[in-house]
Amino acid sequence: MSFPLLTATVVLPAAGAIATAAVPAAQRTAAKWLALVVSLATLVLAALVVVRFEPGGSRYQLTESHAWIKDFGVRYELGVDGIAVALLALTALLIPFVILAGWHDADTLETGSRRWRPTQGFFALILAVEAMVILSFEATDVFLFYIFFEAMLIPMYFLIGGFGDRAHEHGEKVASTQRSYAAVKFLLYNLVGGLIMLAAVIGLYAQAGTFSLQEIVQARANGSLHMATSTERWLFLGFFFAFAVKAPLWPVHTWLPNAMGEATAPVAVLITAVVDKVGTFAMLRFCLQLFPEASKWATPVVLVLALISIVYGALLAVGQRDIKRLVAYASISHFGFIIMGIFAMTSQGQSGATLYMVNHGISTAALMLVAGFLISRRGSRLIADYGGVQKVAPVLAGTFLIGGLATLSLPGLAPFVSEFLVLVGTFSRHPVIGIIATFGIVLAALYTLVLYQRTMTGPVKPEVAEMPDLRVREVLVVAPLIVLLIFLGVYPKPVADIVNPAVKQTMSDVHQTDPKPEVEAAK
Repeated sequence: MSFPLLTATVVLPAAGAIATAAVPAAQRTAAKWLALVVSLATLVLAALVVVRFEPGGSRYQLTESHAWIKDFGVRYELGVDGIAVALLALTALLIPFVILAGWHDADTLETGSRRWRPTQGFFALILAVEAMVILSFEATDVFLFYIFFEAMLIPMYFLIGGFGDRAHEHGEKVASTQRSYAAVKFLLYNLVGGLIMLAAVIGLYAQAGTFSLQEIVQARANGSLHMATSTERWLFLGFFFAFAVKAPLWPVHTWLPNAMGEATAPVAVLITAVVDKVGTFAMLRFCLQLFPEASKWATPVVLVLALISIVYGALLAVGQRDIKRLVAYASISHFGFIIMGIFAMTSQGQSGATLYMVNHGISTAALMLVAGFLISRRGSRLIADYGGVQKVAPVLAGTFLIGGLATLSLPGLAPFVSEFLVLVGTFSRHPVIGIIATFGIVLAALYTLVLYQRTMTGPVKPEVAEMPDLRVREVLVVAPLIVLLIFLGVYPKPVADIVNPAVKQTMSDVHQTDPKPEVEAAK
């Protein structure tokens, strides 16, 4: 029996979470190091998954299948395609940086009590989220996926509400209220989406008699499973709504600015760079594969919603005075690009969308973590409280600039390639949508450069005159992300080679081919 590598990538951070939570109260430094070592070991396992995965091989590889709930046909089934491999690697890569960036975030909550261990709890919750997200990328049983799709909400709720940002202009009492509101809003929005999806999961089982994704897709392909048009559309809507909330897509996006604004910077990265990717990933894996005809039926409406997200998120980012909420609204705009690429129903669009998930995770992590370092020094999230930082902390300002330039998809940095592919893929089939979406790029340049100008340039404000530059630990967090942004911007082929075969198979599932360019014959 071969080594269950996919199970190991889940069990290791899950066991690490339990072990970290059990570390004695007085040994919080040991808890931090334990969490970091576990996250690095998980990264090694993820690297083994990447190495063992064969892009030209079978669709789902490293598969595992075991009976779980026999009476209901639920199985513990795992398998990864190229899209899942890319996102699994992204998750495993970012968690060590999240842990390093949040090294002291829970220390201020220490009270000396032997029962209350916030440091251990903080890092244990991060590892728990990692385990659940990774399993969501690997699960090929719909019910197994659903359980962990919902379960990850619990540790995220406590990370937002219990370990939120203390930098609030109106004091700790108001900050505590805002954190609680953001955590509850996050939980309620996603629970409602999950309950609707549960009804659709039950309906799918009633139609197919199994929860196995591969069996359902195969049965639909060979004609042994036929769904009525109305049934397929209702089931699609149940799945899509839950994924749209998680993504998030306008108009079910409003929980994200609150959650990212009130969370610490590392937890904000966990939300938008890791957890939210499960929503867009699931659109590719479940919506398009299980309900191909309904996906094509819904495409016009989904593209319009994605377009609204792009422009609306960017416009609100322009008007923000809070640094973290600005990044949150920018992320809403970026998720609009991702969803637009998925439902453009072209290979360029879907390849671009998958690359965008990876590149957005890296660029947002870089920008948000540097923003977190900046906020922790000044104690304020307001843009107006900064000015002239580049003169006193040039390394901090330089890394902030690179993260911002990646956010606006500057050529030469990783997000440019993915955004370009999304726009090309959309324009080839839906030219009007593609043209309007380009305004999101202009707005991204506006909110990014204005943010940098107001915080980093100009006269040095007295409150930032003594601001220290990035420390060694902080450089270790940011530098690898910057290197990755440049490397994947110049040479995206390693990731593209992994995801492209899976994209072609998804295109085949929805019975779509790329439109042929209309070129007038030369005379």
